[in-house]
Amino acid sequence: MPKEPVAQTIAVPAEDPEHKEKKDPEELKAVGSVDKDNEEDLSEEDRQLKEELELLLERLKEDKSDLHRPALEALRTSIRTATSSMTAVPKPLKFLGPHYQSLIDIYSSWVESDNKRFLADILSVLSMTYGEDGKRDSLKYRYVGSSEPAGSWGHEYVRHLAGELIAEYTAQTEVDGDTENTLKQAIEIVPFFLKHNAEPDAVDLMLELEALDQLPQFVDKDNYQRVCLYLTSCVNYVAPPDDVSCLRAAHTIYRAQNQYAQALLISLRMRNTELIESDFNDCPDPLIKKQLAYMLARQQVMIETSDEEIQDILNNSKLSEYFLALARDLDVMEPKTPEDIYKSHLEHSRGGFGSTNVDSAKQNLASTFVNAFVNAGFGSDKLMTASEDGNWIYKNKEHGMMSATASLGAILLWDVEIGLTQIDKYLYSQEDHIKAGALLAIGIVNSGVRNESDPALALLSEYLESKTQSLKIAAIMGLGFAYSGSGREDITELLLPIATDPGTSMEIVSLASLALGMINVGRMPGEVISQTVNSMLMDRQEGDWKDPYAIFYGLGMAFLHLGVQSDSEATTQVMDVADQSQNPLAKSFGVLIDAIAYAGTGNVLAIQRMLRYCTDHLEESEARFQGFAVLGIAVIAMGEEIGSAMAMKSLDHLMHYGEAPIRRAVPLALGLLCASNPLVNVLDVLSKYSHDSDQDVSLNAIFAMGLVGCGTNNARLGQMLRQLAAYYAKEPNHLFVVRVAQGMVHMGKGTVSVSPFHSERFLMSPTGVVGLMTVLVAFMDSKNLILNRAHYLLYTLLISSYPRFFFTLSPELQPFPTTVRVGQAVDTVGQAGKPKTITGFQTHMTPVLLAYSERAELATEEWKTLSAVNEGVVVCRRNEAWEGEEGEK
Repeated sequence: MPKEPVAQTIAVPAEDPEHKEKKDPEELKAVGSVDKDNEEDLSEEDRQLKEELELLLERLKEDKSDLHRPALEALRTSIRTATSSMTAVPKPLKFLGPHYQSLIDIYSSWVESDNKRFLADILSVLSMTYGEDGKRDSLKYRYVGSSEPAGSWGHEYVRHLAGELIAEYTAQTEVDGDTENTLKQAIEIVPFFLKHNAEPDAVDLMLELEALDQLPQFVDKDNYQRVCLYLTSCVNYVAPPDDVSCLRAAHTIYRAQNQYAQALLISLRMRNTELIESDFNDCPDPLIKKQLAYMLARQQVMIETSDEEIQDILNNSKLSEYFLALARDLDVMEPKTPEDIYKSHLEHSRGGFGSTNVDSAKQNLASTFVNAFVNAGFGSDKLMTASEDGNWIYKNKEHGMMSATASLGAILLWDVEIGLTQIDKYLYSQEDHIKAGALLAIGIVNSGVRNESDPALALLSEYLESKTQSLKIAAIMGLGFAYSGSGREDITELLLPIATDPGTSMEIVSLASLALGMINVGRMPGEVISQTVNSMLMDRQEGDWKDPYAIFYGLGMAFLHLGVQSDSEATTQVMDVADQSQNPLAKSFGVLIDAIAYAGTGNVLAIQRMLRYCTDHLEESEARFQGFAVLGIAVIAMGEEIGSAMAMKSLDHLMHYGEAPIRRAVPLALGLLCASNPLVNVLDVLSKYSHDSDQDVSLNAIFAMGLVGCGTNNARLGQMLRQLAAYYAKEPNHLFVVRVAQGMVHMGKGTVSVSPFHSERFLMSPTGVVGLMTVLVAFMDSKNLILNRAHYLLYTLLISSYPRFFFTLSPELQPFPTTVRVGQAVDTVGQAGKPKTITGFQTHMTPVLLAYSERAELATEEWKTLSAVNEGVVVCRRNEAWEGEEGEK
């Protein structure tokens, strides 16, 4: 039988074991101090090193000064040759820790000599680990040391010294002290950083010490790319005026290295006309100069030149030819009908396209816009160019005829020669609306391209004095389209008297002001601003500002201030005065001017001002300016990823807690933040808003969906819009906007983008902002504008549109296909070595399409691109050093 278990008694103490007494923090002098109890844990080697160091310290305490020098040299050698892991302090520093104070005492007791300076160097290194926080002991001893290169003590010491230099500079500037010594010391350690792949540290140090202008002298051909990449990526995150300092430093470095394309990109970002002309004119290589001309043409900057070939490039004359070459390569030349886009057979319709419930004239008008957007730039379609008599025009009512005829300008976009021939016959129509449409078409077809003979000015200027309102409006807007961003003084002189004429209707005056803003965008012409402001204050009655078109008067003024930042303050103060004198729109004007002055800068203070406008709960009649403040948040934050993400969070809060005018603007703001960038989370939010109980919110959300997917052919978005078409089958206004949004998603058959940012989102096109903001402001009062007579304002999107291609040219400027890799862009700022700039790539032959977040690079090194970025039209040159297969040159 098994034994029974016997109970065992275990003695348990009644009290907790006593804790070992905690040592006073003062006793544990510093990191890595050696505990007496653990001394026997040291290895033989470590114990020997410890004893040697203690012996050297004993020698320093002795009075025999001839022993001091060898002891100091032995200490220096020991510290410099010590290696450590990433987590441990080097052994010599660890063992010297307990003696740090006695070393300071020794230093104090010595008289001024080379040995004392030598000891100061060693104390400076020890202070990195054992010095008190905030005392900046490393720097103190460095100043009185022997002035040997800081780099000889290792990278970690130099980084620590840089941190103390920044703290010292900040402290000195607060009390207006002398910072010369600090700068001198910093300039000594910058070359060390640059030689040891620590370019970001060098830039940060000079940026904090406000001495970026000293940096270029240390940069060479081996590190200039990494330095400039870091400098330009800092621009979005530093406060003015440091952002301009970063750009200027990068520009100086690029010019010193003869990198004219990169330098021009920086000059364009600074919008500095003198630098742009200097970069362009100083370029000695004629082929690179042609590449610079393509970059200027993309940003629509004109420069005087006597070279006809370069003038041709600057005029963007070949844009249509390149676009059609891309279309042929992608096999999308076949014209599409609106029905190809609607795919009505896939809709589970409750009434559908031809339903008796729907206002068919409105649906024909929607089809006009869809047809114009989808076939934009292709030169042929099945509604307008296919028939000689233009019978599609007569399927529209009155002002609908104007947009129908104007759609010819969109279809023939950028092709001035053929475009004007096809439009010309409509100028002789008996119907004023058709004639007006033809005038608008002339403006649209010329948008983004220049022509030496100025056909738009010749044809449109005679109608500016027309007694027929529709013809006058079409001529004004046509000039705005055709010369957007050109800054032409002769056209400004034609339009300014109309914009300031007290006897003209508010609609015409406001659109003339808008056209002036389009033409002189961002140029702040003093004469135009003073006359329009005077006219606003003196000539107009309070009732005039209740006209739905009056808002464009202020928008035109705002465009004049695009990107000027704080220079706009004088005009905004005038608007504050006007607001007190009972002008109901003055506050809205002030908000628009303030927002557009900071467009694309991500300026945090400007965004906070916009948010502050949204905090008050006002009556709807007084709260109109709040809607523009919401748009302002998006205008300022767009183009910079972190700022955009934060703006989206703010917009989410505004949607939940804001009043009606604020809620109506939120979808439009989301659309602007993600123009031609269909992010799934944004589409889901807009899809939710498109079923909102407030009709204005749902209308704006549907339009914003079109804007987010503009020119992308996004299949998921197409499906969402088809469902909305079925859902709103009995709502003519909603159905109209759904159809227009469908046309926008397939704009240019998926080959164009309306995002105002290009060159890897480094540059913002002023005309791109103009096109988007005009249509968004029109949607702020869609019932009286877009859904009434002003639907032609939808065509302003075409000012923003540009092919999203990468198009390679041979040195003879002929299109030539080459192999490229296209993949998701990877941020390589500050990374060591030569990291890959794209990931998940596919190999294609040019020309290729680039999505919002994609980047392209040449697959072989046989050719080199001459542009700063592989985007748009790029000239290639054969690489002399390349050896192909079997040693072929």
